[in-house]
Amino acid sequence: MMNTHPILKKVKITHPHRHFSLPGTQKISLNLALLLFLIPTIMVIIVPYMWMITASLKERGRIGEPPYLYPTTFDFSNYQKAFEGAPFARYYLNTTIVAVSVVISRIVIGAMAAYVFTFLKFKGRDVLFLLYLSTMMVPFYAIVIPIYLIIRDLQWFNTFQALIVPRMVDAFSILLLRQAFITVPRDYIDAARVDGASHWKVLWSIIMPQSLSSVLTVAIFSFLFIWNDFFWPLLAANEDKMRLIQTGLQAFNGRYNTEWTYLMAGTVIATIPPILIFLVAQKQFVSGLARSGLKG
Repeated sequence: MMNTHPILKKVKITHPHRHFSLPGTQKISLNLALLLFLIPTIMVIIVPYMWMITASLKERGRIGEPPYLYPTTFDFSNYQKAFEGAPFARYYLNTTIVAVSVVISRIVIGAMAAYVFTFLKFKGRDVLFLLYLSTMMVPFYAIVIPIYLIIRDLQWFNTFQALIVPRMVDAFSILLLRQAFITVPRDYIDAARVDGASHWKVLWSIIMPQSLSSVLTVAIFSFLFIWNDFFWPLLAANEDKMRLIQTGLQAFNGRYNTEWTYLMAGTVIATIPPILIFLVAQKQFVSGLARSGLKG
């Protein structure tokens, strides 16, 4: 056994990059600089929302007053007028049906595709995956005419099929789920396969529970996308009973073009659900994004 030199016994060897910390003054300066950058950035983001809420609570005809960022009057009749001026309840129902259908389809189809691209080996798998990912670089506006012609030939205008089917599959959702599936230990899958579990059983009993945060991230992304979608619903559904919330808000703007208090009330009504969903699921949202970037 090798003997250690007496002098070396007194020397404590540490890694040069361990236990590194900034001096107190540098840490304070860094935090102060970060605050000076973040506070104006946050204000730029929040101020339009504050003005929107304040304008929605003003009395009719007082929108031209000097702007202020906090409400001084609370005229909730504007929201009543907004609901009476447009069928927002119908818009909410239509948007919820479309959003939930798209979320479920993207999770189910995306999970199956991600499982194939992650765990099944076949010739040309990686090339096929790259080709599929390349569709993310093609803007929707470049393929909207073929989709429009297909919907016309199927006579799907002003139906839920026209609003749901073109949005059922998304390359980004498959990419996000695949990155999450890569992090699942292979031992779980091998043990399940040895016990006779099918691919379907492995996917829904092992992989999906292990990737719950990424699944929720896909759900949030998809829901927010559908809730804020405007261009395709404007083309696919022009009847009032089939409008989604954003196209309905645009139609409401046409009816009350000069009544900004009513328009801001309608905008607040359309904005509340996405904000609430993000606030409730923000931890899972951040966790899913972080987990999906662990491995390539």
